[in-house]
Amino acid sequence: MAIKQDIRLAVDAVIFSFAANIKKVLLVQRKNDPFKGQWVFPGGFVDDGENLETAAIRELEEETSLRMENLSQLKAYGDPGRDPRGHTVTVAFIGQVNADAVKTKAASDAEAAKWFDLNDLPQLGFDHSEILKDAIKFFKK
Repeated sequence: MAIKQDIRLAVDAVIFSFAANIKKVLLVQRKNDPFKGQWVFPGGFVDDGENLETAAIRELEEETSLRMENLSQLKAYGDPGRDPRGHTVTVAFIGQVNADAVKTKAASDAEAAKWFDLNDLPQLGFDHSEILKDAIKFFKK
C-alpha cells in the first residue's frame, strides 16, 4: 500500500547565552512570508539526505553566521497548523554560547540577527514561544 503524505521537515536552533547572569536567546527577523518581519529561531527546511543535526547547524550558520557543533536535540513539533504554508514538522535543537564571545550577522533569508534578553522578548512567529518554553525547561533540569 502506498503512503500519501504532504509533510515537510524543518529544523530550528535555539541558542542561549547565560553569560554574566544575563540570560539571552538568539533570534532572527524573517525577511519573507510567512511571518515576515517577525522574530523566530534560526532554522529552515532539511535537505534531502541531510542529517537533522547537520541541517540545524547549517541553517544556524546560514542565517546568523554563527558556526556551532554538537547541538542537542530537544523535541519535535508537528501540529498541522504550525506553519501556514502546509503541514511542517520541525525538530528543535538547543545549544549554548557566550554571546559576548561570538559575532553574529544576518544572512540568507534573515533580515536581522539579534540576542534578546529572556525577560524582554518580541512576539515570536510560528510556534516558537512553545519551543522556547520547552528549551528553558530543558536547561533548568
